[in-house]
Amino acid sequence: MKVIAIQKPEQSFRTLLFFGWLFFISSLCLAFAPGKLPESDYEVVLFQENFMLGMRDGTRLATDIYRPALKGKVIDKKLPILLQRTPYGKRKEGIVKMAAYFVQHGYIVVLQDCRGRYQSEGKFTKYLSEPEDGFDTVEGLAKLPYTDGKIGMFGTSYGAHVQACAAKLNPPHLKTIVVNMGGTSNGWDHAIRNNGPLEHKQLTWAFAQIKTETTDSTIKQLFRQEKVGDWFQSLPLKKGLSPLSVDPEVEDYLFEMMEHQDYDAYWKHRGLNWQEYYEQTADIPMIHISGWYDAYCKTATDNYLGLSKIKKSPIKLLMGPWIHGGNTETTAGEVEFGKEAAISTFYDQWHLDWFDHFLKNKDNVVQHMPAVRVFVMGTGDGHKATNGKMYHGGYWRNETAYPLPHTRWVKYYLQANGALSTASPKNAADFSAYTFDPKHPVPTIGGAMASSEPLWSGGAFDQRERKYEGHSENGFYGSQPPYLPLKTRKDVLVFQSETLTEDMELVGPVTVKLFVASSAPDTDFTVKLIDVYPASQDYPAGFEMNITDGILRAKYRESAEKPVLMQPGQVYELTIKPFDAANIFKKGHHLRLDISSSNFPRFEVNPNTGENPATSLRIQLAENTIYHNAAHASYIVLPLVPTARK
Repeated sequence: MKVIAIQKPEQSFRTLLFFGWLFFISSLCLAFAPGKLPESDYEVVLFQENFMLGMRDGTRLATDIYRPALKGKVIDKKLPILLQRTPYGKRKEGIVKMAAYFVQHGYIVVLQDCRGRYQSEGKFTKYLSEPEDGFDTVEGLAKLPYTDGKIGMFGTSYGAHVQACAAKLNPPHLKTIVVNMGGTSNGWDHAIRNNGPLEHKQLTWAFAQIKTETTDSTIKQLFRQEKVGDWFQSLPLKKGLSPLSVDPEVEDYLFEMMEHQDYDAYWKHRGLNWQEYYEQTADIPMIHISGWYDAYCKTATDNYLGLSKIKKSPIKLLMGPWIHGGNTETTAGEVEFGKEAAISTFYDQWHLDWFDHFLKNKDNVVQHMPAVRVFVMGTGDGHKATNGKMYHGGYWRNETAYPLPHTRWVKYYLQANGALSTASPKNAADFSAYTFDPKHPVPTIGGAMASSEPLWSGGAFDQRERKYEGHSENGFYGSQPPYLPLKTRKDVLVFQSETLTEDMELVGPVTVKLFVASSAPDTDFTVKLIDVYPASQDYPAGFEMNITDGILRAKYRESAEKPVLMQPGQVYELTIKPFDAANIFKKGHHLRLDISSSNFPRFEVNPNTGENPATSLRIQLAENTIYHNAAHASYIVLPLVPTARK
């Protein structure tokens, strides 16, 4: 690959050095990249650098425009544009490398810094400015004389959010989007909050952005001294009194997220919510991509279901066994899923085929792509693979709809003595109780998340505490000696099936119905579905693998908009919806459901007072009760399907 910077009078020697470096690094990356594809004849030209594109309010956003060329001269043909908008810097190596690949194959590619980031003007308010800025960018670019007016968007995480935001305003020249692990369907019920509780990835993101992006040597020294994990020990943060105060823009948006508890107008803003705007969204081809262990798992399934029902254009869903950003990986946490789990050419040929089909009308594999493609975990035998991971395996299945046709919705009831079975309970008085102490929350061990700091890792893990030594690969933040399995904690209730006598394949939404009571006016309830491996030579204590989990703040049991506190001792019905899942619980395994009231530091800890954890300095113990009797039968609903394995 060759990147050519078109010389302009205002360009400096530093600029030319940058492009020399870019050419060298990008050439090495492509030369050694697995699955390298033949290059086209096109060269890559940075046609305009930091073109300041005006928005409706007069703010200008820094925009780089790359065009294909032959022998150093840009080709004289009107072409489609592929656009990525990012808060992470449009000159990041991975972004530029992907842009260059598309340019080589006959596209104009535009990379833009979001408002208030890097070279762009304005104030950065995370998510909130992206709908209007996205619309204005698309329509502004469509006026360029060398484009055919067809614009597609691509990007992961925040790069997916900005695609969704633009599409919500239906810009006429936006023709397709590839929404990878982002595009939040509803920031209140997941991704920012999660049915009430705040997800702490927003806090770790804020710390990480300031620490990595500041050019102030004093601030760099401050963040070397002040570790985010230490500050997690002294929550809630006080505005103006934490390291975040050095960047008022970051501190402001974070505290706004923390202070808005209820599902109010803030959470219905276009920048934080897609569900409220499905009708107005552009009717264009799109694909929603995520992983079972991604913080945006619910985003992908929600958006696919909501949009595919009302739009005429092709809407696709692709779900793998991935953590956030892990499309090209075969592992998640400490579990291996096999070489077929990864999309090895995800960032090149797969994208190119999609855009060629919908922007250049080319016949290719995209026209035969199924509506739904999901990876079902669990075909493996549980041995320890050569990479040290537990081999869980899995396979892909192509489907016409989601949830899958022929799904059976099977209830497993909580029973006395910790049993879990399809028989409804007969006893009139059975219940289980525990004490939840906010000072000693259950530590996060894996799950569906995305963190910018090494306090915890997403993915599948044996549910056992391990000593934390400053990085989540070594242990889990909040673990306590003697580092036993979570099932041994007194504040974790365990309900486990008998040994399964045949394989059981689960694909789709999981729902948990609980009848509860508490001594506190408010508390959280957590659920976790676990695939329990039997003892083996490699794992003599077995392996207790988390499949999915969920949480609900009890005061939002009736309404997300109008919280209602609990009366001590009164029984309430709660519905908790963990993220969707796809797993084979094999013969000889056990199905298990764990119930508790915390999952920290993934989620903020409820002080049990009914007050906002982001501001409350008081805490109290909660005596929490789960009922599982004839009158109050608690259960989990599993989406079981016939296998498609050959």
